[in-house]
Amino acid sequence: MSESAAKLKETFKNAPYKLGAHSDRTVQVLMEAFRNVEEELESDMYGAGAAIEDFQGKMAAFLGKEAAVFFPSGTMAQQIALRIWCDRRELKRVAYHPLCHLEIHEEDGLKKLHGIEAVLLADRDRVVGADDVLGMREEVACVLLELPQREIGGQLPPYEELEAISAYCRERGIRLHLDGARLLESLPYYGKTAAEVCALFDSVYLSVYKGIGGVAGAVLAGDASFAAESKVWKRRHGGDLISLYPYVLSADYYFERRKDEMGRYYEEAKELAARFNACEGVSTRPETPVTNMFHVHLAMPKEEAEAWLTSVIQGAGVGVTSYAKEAGDGASYFEISIGDRYGTIPPSRLDGLFERMKKGLPHQSS
Repeated sequence: MSESAAKLKETFKNAPYKLGAHSDRTVQVLMEAFRNVEEELESDMYGAGAAIEDFQGKMAAFLGKEAAVFFPSGTMAQQIALRIWCDRRELKRVAYHPLCHLEIHEEDGLKKLHGIEAVLLADRDRVVGADDVLGMREEVACVLLELPQREIGGQLPPYEELEAISAYCRERGIRLHLDGARLLESLPYYGKTAAEVCALFDSVYLSVYKGIGGVAGAVLAGDASFAAESKVWKRRHGGDLISLYPYVLSADYYFERRKDEMGRYYEEAKELAARFNACEGVSTRPETPVTNMFHVHLAMPKEEAEAWLTSVIQGAGVGVTSYAKEAGDGASYFEISIGDRYGTIPPSRLDGLFERMKKGLPHQSS
């Protein structure tokens, strides 16, 4: 890590207020979730017991599916979902976006562990649309859609596009899987319930630590036979731990606490993005967020951006970001996801932050 990157990270950590997320990821996250848990509650054991089964039932109902299974990680859950659909079709080929998590963050796990080939849909800088799916030349067992598409700023396709893709896949016996790691954050934009969105898909993955803010883990939902088969694969993957209750109980606690707050986070994200876009040399992607997440682009190289952001944070006392990434052509960017912390920042602090951002821009690179 460069000196400027380390300085930015440390400055952000020590800032009294921060723009994004719910809280720092400390053991307090678990301690709060367990504060009112009865000591006599029995632990789950190898996926059985009220501690895990009650939550799975709740999530199945919320997602509008017959059954749901709790997994220790979304990486495990999604690879298993695609393996099941490929085995049933006797075709080891799936389709997804070029910046899908399985393609860029999992060390080719889907290919190395399961021998599944990927067909890449759409361009890297836009969401998958109906034309991309209808125009596939390769035969696939499953199409995966990510809602929202994190790597391009949390963008979402129009709901009508989802309906068209779902209808096409069902007509041709192609399974449709939802990478809904941040599904809850997508609902305010669509004006739909989780069950309404999930009805378009054969299987659904939901993270319980990203937008919800639990410790770790994921839910995989579908029909009863799919869920039963996923439990077998969960054991094969080593995910059938003797107990998962620290993850499950924290997931349940924060799900109940935050599931109805996504609309507020979304409105706050739009408000914050407008303030960024009013600064010279600063822009957001998308310009108007469609979820609580967006990317902030700076017209300056990474190291220059790190030094400038460090100065801004120190002066304003508001943590903007802990990092900057290269965006090409001498530019840089970072990601913001609005959570509980944004609403705790005094308005005067926010005003001071953006006054500094407008007045303190360094010389921009051409």
